[in-house]
Amino acid sequence: MTLSDSQASQTAPTPWICRRPVRISLYLLLGAFALWMIGWGIVPRLLDPTGEQHIEDKAVMAGMSREQVMKAWGGPYQMNVSYTEKGIRREEWVYEDWIDASTIKHRYLYFEEGKLLGGWY
Repeated sequence: MTLSDSQASQTAPTPWICRRPVRISLYLLLGAFALWMIGWGIVPRLLDPTGEQHIEDKAVMAGMSREQVMKAWGGPYQMNVSYTEKGIRREEWVYEDWIDASTIKHRYLYFEEGKLLGGWY
């Protein structure tokens, strides 16, 4: 190895992604995203711990009981019940919303042991 080879290897430019300002920006962005994801699940429960405001707004949130969901949305069109190997009761509630004579929109809610886990619609 000659002197010019060692100087060339020492002065090689740092890749863009490895530069300190870029790394700090990426870490801050990932940290902010993680805090936002945590807050997204916690803040609604802190603002409405009993779920009464959600019931008035005809909305549901994870953690509600079956009775609270019935107050908010009414009874489901169809209810599918299953049990896990450990004996935990799981329910899928299906709601139908008729848009017009040929279009139906479905909403699904998933319960485990009487508590709403989530859903999609």
